[in-house]
Amino acid sequence: MSSNTPLQLLGGLSAAEFLRDVWQQKPLLIRGAFPHFQCPLDPDELAGLACEEGVEARLVEEHGAEGPWQVRHGPFDEATFARLPERDWTLLVQAVDHYVPEVAEVLEAFTFLPRWRLDDIMVSYAPPGGSVGPHVDQYDVFLLQGSGQRRWQLGGKVADDTPILDGVDLRILERFEVQAGDDWILEPGDMLYLPPSWAHHGISQSDDCLTLSVGFRAPSADEAITSFADYLGEQLPASKRYADAGMAPPEDPAELDDAAVARMRRLILDTLDDPAQMAQWFGRVMTQPKYVDQLVPTESPTEAEELVAALQEGEDLIRSPGSRFAWRALDDDRATLFADGDGLNCALPLARALATDAPLDKNLLALSGADALLARLLDIGSLGWADDFTEE
Repeated sequence: MSSNTPLQLLGGLSAAEFLRDVWQQKPLLIRGAFPHFQCPLDPDELAGLACEEGVEARLVEEHGAEGPWQVRHGPFDEATFARLPERDWTLLVQAVDHYVPEVAEVLEAFTFLPRWRLDDIMVSYAPPGGSVGPHVDQYDVFLLQGSGQRRWQLGGKVADDTPILDGVDLRILERFEVQAGDDWILEPGDMLYLPPSWAHHGISQSDDCLTLSVGFRAPSADEAITSFADYLGEQLPASKRYADAGMAPPEDPAELDDAAVARMRRLILDTLDDPAQMAQWFGRVMTQPKYVDQLVPTESPTEAEELVAALQEGEDLIRSPGSRFAWRALDDDRATLFADGDGLNCALPLARALATDAPLDKNLLALSGADALLARLLDIGSLGWADDFTEE
């Protein structure tokens, strides 16, 4: 893959300028974001992935046998692809970066954004006319053209209640009007950034159109409130309850008065307003794996002494495909390492090393507590031995 600088990747903008003026505010077309880009997989490889159990894949036919915009979910077989028409369909495969290391390398270009915000790379293939209809996404996305040509048309930011087509397993807009000037054909290496809620329509122009969609996580307010409340609820003592010591006698015993509501409101807000707990919850929720079953725990607990011996003999650990790591300092010396939805207290330098792309070799053993923490991460499936992954 060609190396590129942030200025090149972002169309001449620095990372700070892009985040200040563009991110989550307006689209940005970047010609030649990845110069001389060579797509890291071909259509046959993508179709092969879509035939595997456990891989999330969809097939969208604009003129399906069962009606317009027919959607089928994988896994598929070779006969499925053999029956497809010559045009007007799209294959979508999620989290291709979990299965193809060369696709995962694309993420190295996006280090100007928090690693824990990244979701996955979806790859789509389409013959001429292939599309999933004009639609909106509720998250940020970079659309990188891998091979062939795709025409992108934008329709501006739309409201949450914008009408969508009924009876279709896609959020296709009922009405879509292209904004003047927002109509481009992307070549390999070109990239289009779209903020959330921006209407867009991508149509394949060639026989071999592959597009890589780098998506980002953004929990909704209802998801976040429910999840945080559940997290706190698991830790609160049963004795923390509504209380009304010193209240005045009620004028009417059946009335739920303002004072009672205020006491309940104070109990809830005081409980929720805990920055330390918020950080611990946030780290866990943002590192939850996209597919839990991709993490394979060990059959029996790993002995720290055996792990140390293996590392000293030259074996390496690697982060499991799909695993997510982040860290947060607790003080000058300690931190929480968030790994696949778990929170582990450890030395700050160790947390930082594990949450980056640093090699997981014997040099890590110089950090305090590394042997026990590595064994724990190996047991839960967040790490694995390099040789085991090579054999797979």
